Amino acid sequence: MYVIEHLNKATKPLFSYEIIPPLRGKSARDILDIVEEILPFDPPFIDVTSHSAEAYYEELNDGSIRRHIRKKRTGTISICGIIQNRYNIDTVPHLLCRGFSKEETEDAMIELGYLGIHNVLAIRGDETNYIKPVDNSKSVNAYANELVKQLNSLKKGQYLEDISNSDPIDMCIGVGGYPEKHLEAPNFKSDIQYLKAKVDAGADYIVTQMFFDTSYYTSFVKQCRDAGIEVPIIPGLKILSGTRQITSLPKNFNVTIPEELADEVAENPDHVREIGVNWAVKQCEDLLNCGTRCLHFYIMNDTKAVTSVIKKL
Repeated sequence: MYVIEHLNKATKPLFSYEIIPPLRGKSARDILDIVEEILPFDPPFIDVTSHSAEAYYEELNDGSIRRHIRKKRTGTISICGIIQNRYNIDTVPHLLCRGFSKEETEDAMIELGYLGIHNVLAIRGDETNYIKPVDNSKSVNAYANELVKQLNSLKKGQYLEDISNSDPIDMCIGVGGYPEKHLEAPNFKSDIQYLKAKVDAGADYIVTQMFFDTSYYTSFVKQCRDAGIEVPIIPGLKILSGTRQITSLPKNFNVTIPEELADEVAENPDHVREIGVNWAVKQCEDLLNCGTRCLHFYIMNDTKAVTSVIKKL
């Protein structure tokens, strides 16, 4: 089922989740244990992130430096296939611009279609310390709106090369939105226009970056509607679970930790998980009271905090 079908058919609030593939060399069992922990809460769909290759450097005995290129995390498509076909839960693999050619994107969508996976989240991807070279025979999507345009063409059966009697690829396309503005956007108005370009290119829904102040989300939704963006906007939520996240989350995700939350953690560092859960419950209640149909939780492979929030709700 499409993500937007889940939203349209919902008769009660939905709780969806986002998980990260295990580190290279780890067992898929690690990720399946997480899925089984959230199964009792009837997830309508589960997002699985994707990661492009990164460079790391090794100093050799002679003092020279050797560069290695590898992906720290792999298996997005295979993990989605396992989850969807073993647990009958719709999955949403993330497709990246960075590190992937248009040809690789097309191949991935064909493979996903074979697996019966019909939802994707199209994103540019985080900047890494390695830019994958692309030979002259291939092309890339520089921005997410270009990726969405390619995916929308595949929905119509339009491939990079003419294929006789080709079939369209059935899919629902999601994109990311930023209630506090994307780091690289010059201003909020421009960021909304970039988002509108993704929707105009064929995106069916938006899921937001995490936020800890609900007013950012409600303001973001209003500005989207004022700009003519009418697709569903799903709020993304992260539950604070460690004192280090007070500084690491703003640094890594360009989000604001409200003073009230930061002060409470500073005064009671031994109770940070409880504080984070209570804060998230209040956020969820506010969002649901505003008519939000679905809450999307960034698990980051820690289910305890998320399940505590769901139980309280």
